[in-house]
Amino acid sequence: MARDRRHRGQRAPGGAQGRLHDRGPHEPFRTAGPDPVSSGPVVVPAGLVVLVGPPASGKTAFVRELIAQGRLDPEAVVSSDGIREEFFGSGAPDATSDAADARVFEERDRRITARLAAGRTTVAESTNVTPRARARLMAVAGRSGAPVAVLRFPQDEAVLLGQNEERERNDVSAEDVMACAAVMRRYADEARLRAEGAAFVCDVPGRGQGTTPAEAARRFTFRRAWDAPG
Repeated sequence: MARDRRHRGQRAPGGAQGRLHDRGPHEPFRTAGPDPVSSGPVVVPAGLVVLVGPPASGKTAFVRELIAQGRLDPEAVVSSDGIREEFFGSGAPDATSDAADARVFEERDRRITARLAAGRTTVAESTNVTPRARARLMAVAGRSGAPVAVLRFPQDEAVLLGQNEERERNDVSAEDVMACAAVMRRYADEARLRAEGAAFVCDVPGRGQGTTPAEAARRFTFRRAWDAPG
């Protein structure tokens, strides 16, 4: 698991890191944006697309299907996990140090900035469940004048834990997953995301809605370019 998924930059507001693990009642996620299950195709506007969801919520599987179906260019996806593996390989002892984190996220921001400057839609793939994590991405988009769309992955506890058990990687604990889910419930509802600057917010359906990643991907269309300033 890349360090950002272990709450690097994913702390609750006020710096109360312990609150990440105060899960509280597991109320269902409130839905956001158009309903891709019952409505027609969802068109995601061009710009920066920020994925928001705990580990094991289906983000990577969804992105892989978008690419496989030709709905998204592979180079459009900027993944902090992918960058970390490029730089350090798998399981390197120094891959999760503070210095490694700084290098990974600086490179992520650089790649996103370069694509946005060229007017190309870019997907930021990481957990992004806290306002702090999203604020950094909002700032990157703002410097490029790019609009921001947010795709949420709100799956309930049983689904998250089941999918985490099925993952090939075993470096994400159930506690990590549920801590991120609790933070997302508190700090990533549609109203908050729009207040942070998102122009578009929509939920991506998953197993909890009886939808496979391939089915979910077929319901989304991405605008691939926008008119960058200058």
